[in-house]
Amino acid sequence: MAELVLASTSQSRRALLKRLGLPFRCVVPVVREEDWKIGNWGPKELAEQLAVAKAESLRKVEPAGTLIGGDQVVVLDGRIYGKPGTIERAVEQLGMLSGRSHELITALAVWHDGQTYVHTDRTVLHMRPLLQDELERYVLADKPLDCAGSYKIEERGITLFDRIETQDFTAITGLPLIALTSLLRRLGYTVP
Repeated sequence: MAELVLASTSQSRRALLKRLGLPFRCVVPVVREEDWKIGNWGPKELAEQLAVAKAESLRKVEPAGTLIGGDQVVVLDGRIYGKPGTIERAVEQLGMLSGRSHELITALAVWHDGQTYVHTDRTVLHMRPLLQDELERYVLADKPLDCAGSYKIEERGITLFDRIETQDFTAITGLPLIALTSLLRRLGYTVP
C-alpha cells in the first residue's frame, strides 16, 4: 500500500491519525492559508479548498503516497472565524461565540493515485455564556491561538460548552476519523 502522508503540522491531527494504528509521516504542506481568505468562498468551500490544497501541495514531492489534508472554519452569523493568532484575538473570538451556537466545518481531502476525495463534516456547538475573566483564564490555560474558534475541545475547551451536535466527534479536533477510515478501507488499507 502507498505510504500515508499527513499534510499538516497540527499536533491534534497527528494524534488523531495515530489512533488508527497505521504507519504515516507528517510533511508540512506548501500552502499559504492567508492567500485563500481573500476569495469569495463560502465557509464549506473555503474549508474544502484549503484541505484539497494542503493534500495536493505534496503531489510532486510524494507522488507515490496517499496524501491527507484537512482544514476547519468556524461560522457564526455567516462570518468565518479562523485561527486567532494572538491572545487578544482569541479572547475576542470567544467573546463573540459566548452564549451562542456556532457551526464548525471540518474538511478532509485525500489524494491517492491521481484522484482527490473530499469529505466535509458539520458540527453545531452551543457555547455557554462566559464572563470576561473566564475567557481570559481559558485562553491563558489552553493557548488556542492556532485553533479555529479559539478553543481546544480536547483540552479545557470542553468546559466552555453546554451541548455539541455532531456525527463524528473526532472532526471537532481536526480529522473526521469515521470518514477517513471508511475511505482508507475503500482504497485497500487494512483498518481494524
